[in-house]
Amino acid sequence: MKYGFVLPFGDARFAAVCAEKAESAGWDGFFVWEPVWGTDAWICLTAAAMSTKKIRLGTMLTPLPVLAPWKLASETATLDNLSGGRVILSVGLGAVDTGFMNFGLPTERKVRAERMDEGLEILTGLWKGQPFAFEGNHYHIQPTEFNIPSPPVQQPRIPIWVVGAWPSMKSMHRAMQYDGLLPNFIGADGKVAMGHPDLSTVKDMTDFVKKNSPNPFFDIIMEGETDPTQPDTLEIVHDYRTHGVTWWMEAQWTAKGEEAVLKRIKAGPPKI
Repeated sequence: MKYGFVLPFGDARFAAVCAEKAESAGWDGFFVWEPVWGTDAWICLTAAAMSTKKIRLGTMLTPLPVLAPWKLASETATLDNLSGGRVILSVGLGAVDTGFMNFGLPTERKVRAERMDEGLEILTGLWKGQPFAFEGNHYHIQPTEFNIPSPPVQQPRIPIWVVGAWPSMKSMHRAMQYDGLLPNFIGADGKVAMGHPDLSTVKDMTDFVKKNSPNPFFDIIMEGETDPTQPDTLEIVHDYRTHGVTWWMEAQWTAKGEEAVLKRIKAGPPKI
């Protein structure tokens, strides 16, 4: 299992400091969230790249359906070159309550799902280089020879982690076309279940992924909070690893202030 730290808040300077501390403390990845309007994720990750040498850098997560996929292709490829091939891109439909309506962005789930599929195809197509053309319901792209950027360092592509809803087969199969799964667990009421899922459910999901994913290195990512001073909080990480989860994301969304964030980073990944 690998361990990532998700920065809950802060500007690019703080991201650079935290990423450096995270690398020194033994974390495998450093992640920031990407809002539709707010502190820019890719500038934060660029600052993080300049202060580190080996830690993976990524988003948790990017709302691809409401962003320009060609701009995202440029940002990710540029950072992958700058960092020497350390980028991971996490994508999902996005949370509509983070400003979608305020900026006239699509909120209908079906539309966002369509734009997600088209955006992923555009993103991976542009990474491969020119000529690239695309005709979809939402995007129409013609080949260009103007100022073509360098492709990503990582081949065949930058790893893409996709949100998938278990046990929705359509959602799961979308995620399994790529490189990792960020699972949402759907309850009997059809809504996303809150809190940690039952471990038997996690095992059913990971068994399904192992059996059906064409990628032998496919990642399964779970997140939560642990406290190094409270050993019982580490049990869930151990259980997830036992049941096939490959990345644990330490997401300290409730952290109070920068010192609390730095303290958790410096304590290092969960020791299990």
